[in-house]
Amino acid sequence: MAEEQQHKRRVRYKGTHPRNYKEKYKELDPEKYGDEIQKIIQKGKTPAGMHISIMVNEILDFLQIKPGQIGYDATLGYGGHSRKMLEKLEGKGHLYATDIDPIESQKTIERLAALGFGPEILTVKRMNFAELDKVAPDVKFDFVLADLGVSSMQIDNPERGFTFKHDGPLDLRLDPSSGVTAAQRLRELSEDDLIGLFMENSDEPYAVEIARGIFEVFESGGVIETTRQLYDVVEKALNFLPKKDRKDVVRKSCQRVFQALRIEVNSEFEVLYAFLEKLPNVLAPGGRAAILTFHSGEDRLVKQAFKQGVRDGIYSDAARDVIRPSAEECAQNPRATSTKMRWAIKA
Repeated sequence: MAEEQQHKRRVRYKGTHPRNYKEKYKELDPEKYGDEIQKIIQKGKTPAGMHISIMVNEILDFLQIKPGQIGYDATLGYGGHSRKMLEKLEGKGHLYATDIDPIESQKTIERLAALGFGPEILTVKRMNFAELDKVAPDVKFDFVLADLGVSSMQIDNPERGFTFKHDGPLDLRLDPSSGVTAAQRLRELSEDDLIGLFMENSDEPYAVEIARGIFEVFESGGVIETTRQLYDVVEKALNFLPKKDRKDVVRKSCQRVFQALRIEVNSEFEVLYAFLEKLPNVLAPGGRAAILTFHSGEDRLVKQAFKQGVRDGIYSDAARDVIRPSAEECAQNPRATSTKMRWAIKA
């Protein structure tokens, strides 16, 4: 007779509040604990393992999705934007979506399928949105959305290495099955390369001091393999700052350093270049494209591409000014604060 499987009880947290990611089991199961999720959101926080879609109303107002149209969500993520676009199709037409994260994309496919959005109306491909011309080669899209932000599910999970709030491997890859980790990339770059990286990818004002601090660790035989080890290096490098300002400056510099490394590890600028170059070719005449950016480097590239596209007659119109989330949205979702939306319409 087969051995009776021993029931494993969920690990409960000590005290009144969960402290680490795995203890936040209610937040990680939003379908089951909906009331708990709403309480967290109302406090202006994002539940662990969940992503709150940004500027949904503004996106839908611009895209003007109609039943029967064909669209493309370049960055599926948690699927919040895709869900709203699918609802606008009213069961007619089709939405294509891409995501390179093998961990989160499968969860999202299952989540959307449970809501009734199966393969008859939704096709999800695990591929980089730089390859948007290969998503549906014989199709021209009526609407396209690209949300360039990192999903909260990736940021919150310390095992992915996107946050320095908790210790974890210094990874930062959107697709953890390919490419090199941020820890490995740090070891490959020269000190001058690192300075350039921090300045170009995130406008870090203390790029020289932080790069020097990193190389002092390597020169002394040390390693930087975890998120907290990198945080400690940044903190030590900025030790010369006045004590009253230091904590806040260290936090902001760490955010920029992690951003710069993430952009490097995932070739984000190169991917965005390719996407913007191919975008007009996949849009139908009158097709609408909206892009959400989260830092000045991304926004600059999108602005230039759309502006040049209007000059060349590729786009009939494009956003002259960025659209930003409302103050109310930013209060409910602080991660929306840095968001900028730009749009263009195919001629």
